[in-house]
Amino acid sequence: MRYILSLFLVFSFFLDAQNNYPQDYFNNPLDIPLVLSGTFAELRSNHFHSGLDIKTQQRTGLKVKASANGFVSRIKVSHYGYGKALYITHPNGYTTVYAHLQKFSPDIEAFVKKHQYKKESYEVELFPKAEELPVLKDTLVAYSGNSGGSGGPHLHFEIRDKNERPMNPMLFGIDIKDTTNPIIKSIYAYPLDENSFINSSNTKQKLRLTPLKNGDYNAENIEAIGNIGFAVSTIDRQDLAANSNGVYNIQTFINGSKNFEIDFKRFSFEETKHINQLIDYELFSTKKQRIQKLFKKNNPLSLFKSTLNDGVIKVEDSTYAIYKIRVADYKNNEAWVTVHIKGVKNNLAKPEKKIVTPYFIKADQSTNLKKEGISVDFYNDTFYNDFYIDFEVKNDTLTLHEDIKAAKKNFSITYDISKYSNEDKNKLYIARLVGYKNYPAYTYTKRKDHILIASTKKLGTYALTMDLAKPTISPVNFKSKQWLSKYRYLKIKIDDEGSGVSNYRATINGKWILMEYDYKTKTLTHDFNDGIITDTKNNLKVIVTDNVGNNSTFETLFYRK
Repeated sequence: MRYILSLFLVFSFFLDAQNNYPQDYFNNPLDIPLVLSGTFAELRSNHFHSGLDIKTQQRTGLKVKASANGFVSRIKVSHYGYGKALYITHPNGYTTVYAHLQKFSPDIEAFVKKHQYKKESYEVELFPKAEELPVLKDTLVAYSGNSGGSGGPHLHFEIRDKNERPMNPMLFGIDIKDTTNPIIKSIYAYPLDENSFINSSNTKQKLRLTPLKNGDYNAENIEAIGNIGFAVSTIDRQDLAANSNGVYNIQTFINGSKNFEIDFKRFSFEETKHINQLIDYELFSTKKQRIQKLFKKNNPLSLFKSTLNDGVIKVEDSTYAIYKIRVADYKNNEAWVTVHIKGVKNNLAKPEKKIVTPYFIKADQSTNLKKEGISVDFYNDTFYNDFYIDFEVKNDTLTLHEDIKAAKKNFSITYDISKYSNEDKNKLYIARLVGYKNYPAYTYTKRKDHILIASTKKLGTYALTMDLAKPTISPVNFKSKQWLSKYRYLKIKIDDEGSGVSNYRATINGKWILMEYDYKTKTLTHDFNDGIITDTKNNLKVIVTDNVGNNSTFETLFYRK
């Protein structure tokens, strides 16, 4: 059976390889061998990874080259996310993206800084005209870094189609050495309604896996009845790295017939949020394990290909079936899991007891929950499924279920703070309590008169929190009245223990200066090579404001020739 299936799949992959994606058009953007720390469409928190994370040998400052001829069509500099990012549009309609950069090439850097000083803002988003910043294939465009939300030095590289949909760069001939089979970490079986059971249970079951010498796996046999589905936790590793990466394709078969396929080839940013419906969100939220469902239930992801009954398996009494899972990476290395299913009806088996509360969420309707001056508004189509929700208010603390239900979009939480003094109102914000210590994490909060409004996609516990502490500001590499003639950089550390830093502004002798903020190190950095500072005696002034408006001012003198 496996031999026949393998021949069919290899042929399918061969046909897929004869694609219209240009081969040998895009070059490696670095001068070092390609070794990955992250693959395309890898499962990440609340999104699919949209490119390749290329290792930079634990260094920053490597030369980043244009992957093909084109022009710089977009530049975005932000504190978070991609950090410093460059977008190059090519004559064939595709766009390449280079992110988490340290800095840009001299001409692009000058273009960016001109606009930063004009707007007096480190964060900018620019859309140069085609004739402003043309680039040639293999020419320098930037230097690799660790900016934004990067967890370590690397280059994030993407290829997008004309509709701005990210695509797997390996489709274009970007080659990664990989002869290693994917690894199956765990498998779960799910009864999908109250009349379905697995091993006489109406709850999901983790199945024992037995690895085989050839790299495949056998799962424990199960007895089942009704509609059931499976989910798998799997990773892939390339030959030159030990990172746990994502796979390229997953298919399932029931008695030799394919009944489900998910292909990680291309997706749109609009749909990436549906990753939380693809995984077992409850298991991820409570155990930090990403388990991919192998059945399509209320999920519009375009990654799904051919499915039979949406991947759901209907098991009848006194039947026998063989269920197989095939997991493959882009190089077609594969691992198989086999599950034997025996249809057995147990009349003594009982459905899982549902937890019933006074509050019920219908996914296709808007719902308002209100108590003691606190209101929660769920809009139509916020959740994927109907469920009973736990809603309780005690003093200024809101219990809003556990964070075990995935949301498609934001809902709003409002607090009436009219009982507080005007002075206190200005210092209040809505926080989500996280961790076993219930640390108050700032949730973006707006105020309209005596109403605070927070917007979020996470259920959980929320509380009204007061921030009276001002941000802290301290010099890192200099002292007051010091001569800094030989220094290239001016560094200052800023922090806020309450609601967090909202914005900052730095001037020297009353003139705005560009300071790059790295939230990971909480450091502001000014490059004296900007040429802004021309006086010998310099009065530095830094103002930092937190999310409720508390602000601190730091002033000092330094000298420079």
